[in-house]
Amino acid sequence: MFSLLFGKKPASARINGKPVSVQTKETILQAALREGIDFPHSCRVGGCAKCKCRLVDGKVKRLTQFGYVLSEEELKDGVILACQSVPIGDVSVEVYVEKATTAQAVAGTIVEQEQLTHDIARLRIQLTQPINFRPGQFATLELADLPGVRRSYSFASPVTPDGQVSFFVRKLPGGRFSSYVNERKLLGHSITVNGPHGDFWLRESDRPLLMVAGGSGLAPILAMLEQSIDSQPHRNVTVLFGARTQQDIYCRQELARIANRWAGHFKHVTVLSAEPEASDWRGVRGMLADVVGAYCAPNCEAYLCGPPPMVDTVLAALDAAGLSPRDIRIDRFATEQVETVLV
Repeated sequence: MFSLLFGKKPASARINGKPVSVQTKETILQAALREGIDFPHSCRVGGCAKCKCRLVDGKVKRLTQFGYVLSEEELKDGVILACQSVPIGDVSVEVYVEKATTAQAVAGTIVEQEQLTHDIARLRIQLTQPINFRPGQFATLELADLPGVRRSYSFASPVTPDGQVSFFVRKLPGGRFSSYVNERKLLGHSITVNGPHGDFWLRESDRPLLMVAGGSGLAPILAMLEQSIDSQPHRNVTVLFGARTQQDIYCRQELARIANRWAGHFKHVTVLSAEPEASDWRGVRGMLADVVGAYCAPNCEAYLCGPPPMVDTVLAALDAAGLSPRDIRIDRFATEQVETVLV
């Protein structure tokens, strides 16, 4: 069955009329980039929608569901995500050009470095000029100390007049960039910020809001909430934050300050998945997917951010709870291993 889906011989794809060979199990985006086509892309894990294009002819195997990042109109029009589409035989696509804020590369200096947990560091960067972004979007960072090593991180604070931006960098096993940031003192070091990227930001609404974050996925959630204190303060909000143990909890004071200033109902729940049974933890235990259904209010909108496995399991739980894909927006954090392909 597997061989029938992916085919026994390489397929071909026509991208805006240009023929491209596609190797077995290769996505359309991978094939395009391998053959030197400048195909719009960013995260490569189906979270940013930058690689969306229209399938003109043929069929594809979808590695993830598209309905969480594409609109119903786009799906009806045959729009797909090139990074999550493996051709089943020959296909033809037209690149979909996204109307979004133009990204720019801006030089900056690291003015603050704080260790939030044993494996998450916060970088505050003073840019030479402000970047106009929407909280929830992300940027690609490149340290002058590590030329050519670029990694993507969500803005962890809203736009400020002084041109300062913040990012949370989680140390990953074998990660060159993340290990460097978490292990070295970088105050005063030069860094380039390229952005904004992505389609993950808070839409205007008065419906209940469910925000689910895992690990460093709290960064865009905090940025969106801080930005919305004045613009959408009357929405009822529930923030679910998933971590392994108590030593992985961070930014509790920031969330408390937001809650104190929020006009509507604001609830923050931390869920620990690996806290020792004998500890003094009296909060919620388990996986986010196991508990999210209990916090899914009727008619709510959900925003999910974190590692792909966490996002996918929570998506399945929200689907089981009856939440429509059109009411869910996601940002799958690419792993260091995925992002090294960009270099």
